[in-house]
Amino acid sequence: MSPSDPTHRRPASRRRILRGLLVGVLVLTAFCYVNNTTLLAGSDGARPLLLAHRGLAQTFGFEGMTNDTCTAERIDPPEHPYLENTIASMRAAFDAGADIIEFDIQLTKDDRLAVFHDHTLECRTDGVGKVRDHTLGELRRLDIGYKYTPDGGATFPFRGKGVGLMPTIEEVTTTFPDRELLVDVKSGDPVEGERLADYLAALPAAQLRTITVYGGEAPIAALAARLPQVRVLSMATLKGCLYRYFAVGWTGYVPAACQNRELHIPETYAPWLWGWPNKFVDRMGKHHSRVVIVAGNGSFSEGFDSADDWKRLPAGYAGVVWTNRIDRVAPLRDQS
Repeated sequence: MSPSDPTHRRPASRRRILRGLLVGVLVLTAFCYVNNTTLLAGSDGARPLLLAHRGLAQTFGFEGMTNDTCTAERIDPPEHPYLENTIASMRAAFDAGADIIEFDIQLTKDDRLAVFHDHTLECRTDGVGKVRDHTLGELRRLDIGYKYTPDGGATFPFRGKGVGLMPTIEEVTTTFPDRELLVDVKSGDPVEGERLADYLAALPAAQLRTITVYGGEAPIAALAARLPQVRVLSMATLKGCLYRYFAVGWTGYVPAACQNRELHIPETYAPWLWGWPNKFVDRMGKHHSRVVIVAGNGSFSEGFDSADDWKRLPAGYAGVVWTNRIDRVAPLRDQS
């Protein structure tokens, strides 16, 4: 074969192309690593913030939980006197060290926003029927601790102690005007988003900045359309942000879909996010989005509730931690 034959040069050309591709892959890999690892970034010493789920509330086991499980019928032996979603439980949570309080709202028959978790009354109270079929006055007369039992119905330690304790959103925001609050719209009805927007729109701008809202897609979309400055979360907004970020986040770019969002990230999936934990938290913070780590796969509001749970947090994590036991976890945070 003549040296001038073009086919004589093909193996060398292929090797150059392969070497070029390999170098390109190595450079891209190195860029992705350096741009997203937090091992090289160090820590600024910031401590994580604590989000207390429903204030300082009674806890329960998650084993065998379904969407229809009545958690009041399976509480742990009480260690404190507080019931979820009450002013007293929120005050106790803030006093214990919470930075943010989460609470639930339901629309009443007379268009008030009551602070209560369930759509129906039978699980926790001495009432019957749907919350939205009762006026606020009727709901105030109920005993919201009536059905709580730690022993299958042998005893009811909160019976008679919860009359008149169901607050309104007005009472919560008036009692804690300068504290961070996370409002859970429990309904999938856009009307609840509209009613919440009506109320929030009348708050001072400084107070409105302390409030974040999450819930079903329809009410959150309705509220966000009215109040785009309010940080929000729904499954639709979470997926819209994370899917786009997964595609381009290796570059450090944060998509517009991640602007002004609350991002609840299950610890199971968190390590797959570009820049997790510190760079991810920092990138989202620059776009007015807040990162909250929740325990496990994110099912049924599992939180970091014990010393063993706390040990699973990433080193130097400075985002928000979801907890159901602020009284146990705040001392762990403050000692670290």
